[in-house]
Amino acid sequence: MGRKVALTIAGSDPSAGAGIQADIKTFAAMGVYGVSVITALTAQNSLKVKDVLAVQPDFVTTQLETLFEDIPIAAAKTGMLYDMGVILAVAKFMGNRQDVKLVVDPVMVSSTGGALLKAGAAKALVMDLFPLAHLVTPNITEASTLVNIKIHDESSMEEAAVKIARLGPANVLVKGGHLVDKDAVDVLFADGEIFKFRKPRVETNHTHGTGCALSAAITAGLALGRDLVMAIEDAEKYITLALQSAYSVGAGPGPVNHMAPLERDKK
Repeated sequence: MGRKVALTIAGSDPSAGAGIQADIKTFAAMGVYGVSVITALTAQNSLKVKDVLAVQPDFVTTQLETLFEDIPIAAAKTGMLYDMGVILAVAKFMGNRQDVKLVVDPVMVSSTGGALLKAGAAKALVMDLFPLAHLVTPNITEASTLVNIKIHDESSMEEAAVKIARLGPANVLVKGGHLVDKDAVDVLFADGEIFKFRKPRVETNHTHGTGCALSAAITAGLALGRDLVMAIEDAEKYITLALQSAYSVGAGPGPVNHMAPLERDKK
């Protein structure tokens, strides 16, 4: 019996808290088979991003072609794309795969402050990739950058979501985890309506790769055939569980526990 397949198009994080490593662990925990296309190699740990080596756009295309020639991919996500050439290569390829729902996580800066998107590449991300996206998942910093507004509460999150939707994506989820509040709230703008996903804030410093895991979990839900709201609801529950059992693996913030649902089910 086969499994649904989800694809991550993103950078490699050797510390495995974010990037393709985190995505594939999340896919497995959510019950889908994960495949990956690597867009960049990073040298990073829990404290810093030391260096980035971009993958040539032609080789990104070759990876995509090779996977799609053989494997039935049900849904895909993008994470770190790093430069304009890679963005354009991904957009050109995925533009011919409109049957595959695409989640775009507009990764710009790592949780440790390292740049994960080159200067000038954001325009290509918006112009070429956003119109192909079934969902875009910016955090409040990324959302503020995309539409040039200050986000400080739920109302401004709603405003940002509506404005980002005008840039082309079908749906927008603005993640509010960085706001200081008792609850963590994510705001979805879909089909002209606002939906809010509210959950108690988990007090932990171990949040490395939270955004990657959330977008991967949503992608897994879409691959399984769930509608968008249900996929997000399931992903939000997954992230809460993963944060509650997050742990340290280095001197800096540790990763969320991507395997938390499987560990819970064993108890």
